[in-house]
Amino acid sequence: MSTSTIVPEVRSMGRQWSRWRPVEIVFWIAALGVCVMPLNNYLLLNEMAILALFAVSLDLILGYTGIVSLGHAAFFGLGAYSAALLAKHFNVDPLLGMLLSCGVAALAGLVTSVLVMRGSDLTRLMVTLGVASILHELANKLGWLTGGADGMTGVPMVPLFGHIEFDLFGKVAYTYSIVTLFVLFVIGRAVVKSPFGMSLQAIRQNPLRAAAMGVPVNLRRTAVYTLSAAYAGVAGALLAQTTGFASLDVLDFHRSADVLLMLMIGGAGYLYGGIIGAVVFRFMQDRLADITPQYWQFWIGLLLVIIVIVGHERLVRPWTWFRRSGGNA
Repeated sequence: MSTSTIVPEVRSMGRQWSRWRPVEIVFWIAALGVCVMPLNNYLLLNEMAILALFAVSLDLILGYTGIVSLGHAAFFGLGAYSAALLAKHFNVDPLLGMLLSCGVAALAGLVTSVLVMRGSDLTRLMVTLGVASILHELANKLGWLTGGADGMTGVPMVPLFGHIEFDLFGKVAYTYSIVTLFVLFVIGRAVVKSPFGMSLQAIRQNPLRAAAMGVPVNLRRTAVYTLSAAYAGVAGALLAQTTGFASLDVLDFHRSADVLLMLMIGGAGYLYGGIIGAVVFRFMQDRLADITPQYWQFWIGLLLVIIVIVGHERLVRPWTWFRRSGGNA
């Protein structure tokens, strides 16, 4: 088959994949429509939206490119501290602060991407964990800048666009976060549905074969790693801006571990998986902590075991449980 025949087929396939399904449209209408509803848990919804963006950022490198990371909180924390410092010392508009924080995280991702280009998955795990640990220790030692172990509290936040003030109930915060999530999701969706995204999946499946086909593997990995860091930086900036607080917690190992759990719950390699995983994880954490404060992690662990044993496919398609293994599911 000639190249002139393959290229149109690839483009046609990309157009089909990029079409919005009705269920997607309904989902986003519902998520954005919550902004005008009289609810009492906007603060929880705001945190879900932020964690969803954080999970989507990790999915870009793990689910689509196969780059494993145990230190993704490094970029999340950089975004949070950058936004807090900009608000505290320069009193910038939150949107501008978010964009600048995004740039800081993206630059960090570009610089550190060199470290994850070579070696095995185990090497990448250790390198990413090391980067996050270094930043965590720097934030702890530079108390004059970051507040050290006490963190940066009471960060003043000017109104959005100079007019829209953040309220105590979190309605403005949720609106700000969910709109940001939607915009970045649309961009990320366009990226993964494009020929660039198809090349990322080829790299995940077999980097050597992708290189033999002419795909610039290292350049593609660098680009998506930088994009992923930028998304994580925006998520961190949203957390600092909507809570007025930034501490060592945003750089802690549990942040990186939690976002991995979210992807395991929702499913990697599918951007909605990060959103679903973040919502389920945060909802379970909130509800189970009320029921069994000391043992809520047990139930999340049990859910993960069930997912591993049963599989995401069977969980969403229970009618396939009793079919024979040789049959078509």
